[in-house]
Amino acid sequence: MVTYTPKAKEINHEWFVVDAKDVPLGRLASQIAVLLMGKHKPIYTPNADTGDHVVVVNVKDVKLTANKADQNFSYRHSGYPGGLKKVSYSDLLKNDPEQLLTKTVKGMLPKTKLGNQMINKLHLHSGSEHNHQAQNPAVYEIKK
Repeated sequence: MVTYTPKAKEINHEWFVVDAKDVPLGRLASQIAVLLMGKHKPIYTPNADTGDHVVVVNVKDVKLTANKADQNFSYRHSGYPGGLKKVSYSDLLKNDPEQLLTKTVKGMLPKTKLGNQMINKLHLHSGSEHNHQAQNPAVYEIKK
């Protein structure tokens, strides 16, 4: 039995537009991660970038369920003593919604150079307009 490995010229990176309006953050992020990794394709290979480009619009209207807006925090550390900073999800959603979604999706991707390539195919826009019409993106419906 021979294992099929797709060649670089056989991989077709498509473009999808996802509307994040009133979609729970975790559900949105997990389905975006599947598209970025290419797990929805029959040629999926864990060691190759078979995923697609994803354009997300209305990121500012993503929904946080239960009390996650006030109970969950985003942490970062400067590397110096006492340098731990934390920001609640509600503040992050209000001030920088793209960072909230990027951080959530990045946590669901591989922690390798390949994962860094995948996250670069994520294009976020707070409003309903985007500048990727030239790529003819298909509309992708999030399963609720």
